[in-house]
Amino acid sequence: MPIKVLLVDDEPLVRAGLRAVLEAQPDIEVVGEAADGAAVVPLVRSLRPDVVAMDVRMPLLDGIEATRAVLRSVDAPPKIVVVTTFENDEYVYDALRAGADGFLLKRARPAEIVHAIRLVAEGETLLFPAAVRALAAEYGSAPARAALERAALTDREADVLRLMARGMSNAEIAAELIVGAETVKSHVSAVLAKLGARDRTQAVIAAYESGFVSPG
Repeated sequence: MPIKVLLVDDEPLVRAGLRAVLEAQPDIEVVGEAADGAAVVPLVRSLRPDVVAMDVRMPLLDGIEATRAVLRSVDAPPKIVVVTTFENDEYVYDALRAGADGFLLKRARPAEIVHAIRLVAEGETLLFPAAVRALAAEYGSAPARAALERAALTDREADVLRLMARGMSNAEIAAELIVGAETVKSHVSAVLAKLGARDRTQAVIAAYESGFVSPG
């Protein structure tokens, strides 16, 4: 089955460009488009996309609120990739905290766009550039540190979280730790459960905000 993608951006040229790039791939299908975040929830319910490529800044309902709306009101919500012009935009970080699974720059090369869509569809996280890591560190707080301490990660789970924060996939983590992919998958699931994180992106944000991982 192809990866079904919904495009949400108030610029028709951006949507057309993304559609052309994605539909050139045999395993990706663009199932719909929207010009504002206000249309996202009904479209997600009717089209059931696997991934939503969502502009972060739109006139009526921005990508942050649209992300919250989807996660709050849709059963088995799709993965959400925020599409943005600037990688160090605080809106991007707010969208990630709201539950987006990663972000994509509008100037990204076609191969990078395709790779990002496939990556999040498979449940992996997108590597955050240093600027966004620094933003995460700015949000650091005592409650975040206390929450991570309460999680009581094992040494191996802590190792896995550090590697997740570097943007490594399960396969890459397995190679780094010299363990099986299924073992890594189990550790990732344990980390998410202990942190109360919806997905890998939320776990990585928790790691940075708590100071468990430094932005350097």
